[in-house]
Amino acid sequence: MSVSSGYAARLNSFKIDTNNYWHGLNRKPNTLDLVARAATVKGLTAVDLNYPDHLEGFSEKEIVEGLRKSGVRLNGYAMRYYTDPGFKLGAFTHPDASVRRNAIDITKRGLDSLATAGGNLMTLWMGQDGFDYAFQIDYRKAWDDTIAALNEVAKHNPKIDIAIEYKPNEPRSFSLMPDIGTTLLAVKEVGLKNLGVTLDFAHVLYADEMPACAAALVARHSRLLGVHLNDGYGKRDDGLIAGSVHPIQTIELLVALKHIGYNGILYFDTFPDTAGIDPVAECETNIAATESMKKIANRLADHPELAEAIRRQDSAKSMAIVQKALFGHLAP
Repeated sequence: MSVSSGYAARLNSFKIDTNNYWHGLNRKPNTLDLVARAATVKGLTAVDLNYPDHLEGFSEKEIVEGLRKSGVRLNGYAMRYYTDPGFKLGAFTHPDASVRRNAIDITKRGLDSLATAGGNLMTLWMGQDGFDYAFQIDYRKAWDDTIAALNEVAKHNPKIDIAIEYKPNEPRSFSLMPDIGTTLLAVKEVGLKNLGVTLDFAHVLYADEMPACAAALVARHSRLLGVHLNDGYGKRDDGLIAGSVHPIQTIELLVALKHIGYNGILYFDTFPDTAGIDPVAECETNIAATESMKKIANRLADHPELAEAIRRQDSAKSMAIVQKALFGHLAP
């Protein structure tokens, strides 16, 4: 079974170097401009749209037609609450019930828009839902409000999958959904089949978790609905090129994805705009690196000696096998 059914990328990465790329454009590049630029990436098959940002000024019909003309498909939507300053104290956890209601209603409108566009995956990154100080929030109430909101949102359209993308912090000092255990607890409490998890490699690293272990836990207790590939140093959300810092951990994740039967999109949540890297070249490097790592992962997934070494927890043997797969013949 293939590890994925294609590749998607962060659309806002393609905003970089606007003046040079869009000569004579007397306006900011819009969503379909970004889609057209992303579509020049060799091997890119899909894009995600942020809601409501990327839908501003466009109907769903126009978006679908623009995607068709560019030759890429819609992977799904990602809700973005940060564009509204009213959500600084939280979206689903805001102390004002009317603000919480607004966040839920916006999410429902996003689900309706997604259904109209023909998509079936909504990713929720609830970055505003958390706290910064001791004695700032009522933890039990914040949790209850979040579970109630997730329940209402997931029930709105059972045909659409809702994926929680957890992150330890940023912009809040502490996120209410900071790690895999807390996220799976929330999924269990909601108890609806269309609610699952998206794993972001860099988020998992700085939650002090091993990506393959997190994937195995999701497969055991929920559904893995999305995978964001990138890399980092485990201190923040660096958004570096996939495999550039943790190639062995990335390969182990790809092996785990093969074992659990994940065949969804691999989405590159990377930040070429941070350092001014050409976003098309950066995305093509992401794809080439992941293709190489997938080939190694496919060889290791059913490797009998590696399976036996793992069974015995013989890390010297397993590392020798993995490093030989990575680097070729190892000196004695």
